[in-house]
Amino acid sequence: MPRKVVGSAQRELRPTASPRRLIDAPRWAGAIALTLFAVHPVFAAQQVRTADELVGAVEDGNEGDTIQIGSGVFRLKRPLSPKPGMTLKGAGMDATVITHMATWRPFTKALPTPETTLNGFDKDAYLIRLPDKAVGISISDLALRGPWMHGAIFGSNNRELSVTRVRVQDFLANGIRTFGLKSSRIIDCEFVDAGGRWKRGGIRGDDGGISGGAIFGTWTTDSEIAHNRFTRTQRGRARGHYGIKGRQFKRTRIHHNTIGVNFAIELPFENDEDVEIDHNVCHGAISIPKHAGGPVPASGRTFRIHHNYFTTSHAIEFVRNGVEIDHNLFDFDVREDGGGLVSGFGKAPAKGPAVFHNNLVNNPGRGVIWINEPYVNLTVRNNHIVTRLTVAPRTEGLFGFNRDCDFESFRFTGNVIECRELPRALFRNEESHAAHVEGNRFLNVTDAERFGNQGGAARAGLEEPLKFRCGAHGESTVDGWRFVRGGGG
Repeated sequence: MPRKVVGSAQRELRPTASPRRLIDAPRWAGAIALTLFAVHPVFAAQQVRTADELVGAVEDGNEGDTIQIGSGVFRLKRPLSPKPGMTLKGAGMDATVITHMATWRPFTKALPTPETTLNGFDKDAYLIRLPDKAVGISISDLALRGPWMHGAIFGSNNRELSVTRVRVQDFLANGIRTFGLKSSRIIDCEFVDAGGRWKRGGIRGDDGGISGGAIFGTWTTDSEIAHNRFTRTQRGRARGHYGIKGRQFKRTRIHHNTIGVNFAIELPFENDEDVEIDHNVCHGAISIPKHAGGPVPASGRTFRIHHNYFTTSHAIEFVRNGVEIDHNLFDFDVREDGGGLVSGFGKAPAKGPAVFHNNLVNNPGRGVIWINEPYVNLTVRNNHIVTRLTVAPRTEGLFGFNRDCDFESFRFTGNVIECRELPRALFRNEESHAAHVEGNRFLNVTDAERFGNQGGAARAGLEEPLKFRCGAHGESTVDGWRFVRGGGG
C-alpha cells in the first residue's frame, strides 16, 4: 500500500507549546536538518500541531500513513496506537516531545512486569502501544518522556519495527519493551534513565527487586540494535536498570553502542543463537549465563563478543556453551578490580566449547577466568595479559577452575602473560596443570616452570595489532592498549 502524508504543503503551522530541551544535541545536528529541508522544500508537509490532532491522525488514519509531527510538547491521556505500516516522524529529538498528561498515572502494582509471559502486563501503561502482530511501523525523530509510565513503547509479535533517532527518557520500568520482535531495527537512539528497579507489588527496589532495561526484548530474532547511547543520571538502587536486557535472542546483532549503565547487556537463561555483540563501549558487564551452558546451535555459536571496549573488571558473566570472545580491549582501573573478567558461579557441569583469543587485558583484577562450574573444551590463545598492583593486592592465580573440569580438553597457547610488580600463578589449583600449556611467553608467572621452555615463544601474543572504532557512530578508537574517546583513525 502506498504511504500517505497527513496534511497539506500549503503553510507551516506553529506549535502551541515550545519543547522542553532534555539533552543538548550536537551542533551539527541542526545544520544537517536545515540542509535536508532546504534541499527538499517542495515535499514539506503540514504538521500535526496538538496532541488532539496527533491522536486523531493516528486513530482516523490508514495503514501506511506517514504522520509528520511538528515541534512542541504533545501530552497524551491514553496510549498512542499506530496502525500497521504507519510512520510517526517528528521534527527532531530536541523539537518534538511526546509525554503524558499529569492526570495519567498508571498503577505500579503490576511492576516488575513478567519476563517471559504477557500475563500480568499493564499494556496501557506505555506511551505508544503497538497493535499485536503489526508490521512495518516506524517511529523517528522525536523524544518520548514518561516519568509516570511503565515504559515508552510496548509491542507483541511485531515485525519490521523501526525506531530511529528517538530519545527515550525517564520511565519507571523499561524503555522499549517487546515480545516476539522480528526483523526490526533500533538505531541511533538515546536512552536516558529509561527504566528502574522494582520489587513485587509495585514497590521501588531500593533494597532488592528486578531491574528493567532501556531495551527489553523477549524472543528477538533477525534484528539489529546499533549506534545507540545509554545513560543513567538518576542515582540510587531503585533507579538502576540495564542497557539491553533480553530473554532469547537469535540472529541478532548488537553493535556500535555506547552503554553507560551498570549492566550493559543481559541475555541470560534462554537458548540464544548466533548473537553478535561487537564494537560497543561497555561501562558495565555483559551477562550471558545459562544452566549447564545451554545447547549449541547448528551454527556452532551462541554468542560472539568481539571488538568491544570494557571498563569494568566484572566484565562477562558465564557460563555458556558455543561462545567466542575475541579482539576486545579489557581496560580496568587498579582501584576498581573487585571482579573476575569472565566469571561463573553455578554448579551444573557445562560441555563447552568456548574460545578466548586475541584480546588485550590490562589489569584483570581477581583473575581472567574464574568459574565454579566444571567445564569442557576451553581454548585460551594469542592474548596479551598484563597484571598490575591493585589497591587490594591480588595474589591468586589468574585462572580459577573447578577441580572436576576436563583439563585434557583445555588449551592455553600463544599467550603473553606479564605479572608486573607482583608475581602471580597461572592456575589456582593443582588439577588445572593438566591443561595443555605451550608456546606462551610468561613474565613473573610463578608456576611457569611447570610448562617448559616458555621463554622461547617468540610468536606469542596477538596475531595482528588491535585497532578498531567503537561506540555510537564509531565515536571512539581502540589502538592497541590506547582508548581514544572521540578520535582516531
